[in-house]
Amino acid sequence: MNDSTDQTQPLVEHLLELRRRLVYAAMGVALCFIAIVPFAQQLYAFVAQPLMSVLPENTSMIATDVVAPFFVPIKVAMMAAFLVTLPNTLYQIWAFVAPALYQNEKRLIAPLILSSVTLFFSGMAFCYFLVFPVMFKFFAGVTPLGVSMATDIDKYLSFILTLFLAFGITFEVPVAVILLNRMGVVPLETLQAARPYVIVISFILAAIFTPPDILSQILLAIPMIVLYELGVLVCRMSGKRENHNENTDT
Repeated sequence: MNDSTDQTQPLVEHLLELRRRLVYAAMGVALCFIAIVPFAQQLYAFVAQPLMSVLPENTSMIATDVVAPFFVPIKVAMMAAFLVTLPNTLYQIWAFVAPALYQNEKRLIAPLILSSVTLFFSGMAFCYFLVFPVMFKFFAGVTPLGVSMATDIDKYLSFILTLFLAFGITFEVPVAVILLNRMGVVPLETLQAARPYVIVISFILAAIFTPPDILSQILLAIPMIVLYELGVLVCRMSGKRENHNENTDT
């Protein structure tokens, strides 16, 4: 009876700690959302600018749902609040799992969080400033005569959120490669030998997550391949550094 009670207490403590960390993360998002809501219309205008800039004169987006003009900017504000508080959310996750990590693993957490957030934001910026202008200009150029390019604002938001997520995750490839190598799951030789498969998989994923035009697919697949090579390069350099340190010690 005492053994079962001792086992139950740590479990309850872990669940309480998990709840506390989730509450901290949710509170961060909620407070940021409250601060951002007054600027929801401006945020949506910023998000819609890549498409609005290529629409014909006297043409605008449309709202096919009565509540869309209110809820779509609110969704943008929620997305912005989540992104702004992403470092805090990742920190809360780290604080929950940190007690179970070794000291050398804990040293990797800070650069891991920093690089993950930076790369995710870089992927979104790449999508917004490079991919969207090229893609929407292409779509506007191939619109048939007599067809008005008037996009529903809710569908537009869902479309760009999918691409933001795809490019954000794509830019996390170096982090995934380095983690798999440092944890001993995938050796450097396997990463180097997997290059042909990575190229094929990159274009398959690009075809799934981007619109059915070759330009958008290339703009997603090429960064994925380059970032994979960057991760392999970092693994090779860190491996050489560790071997050099071992030789020096001996």
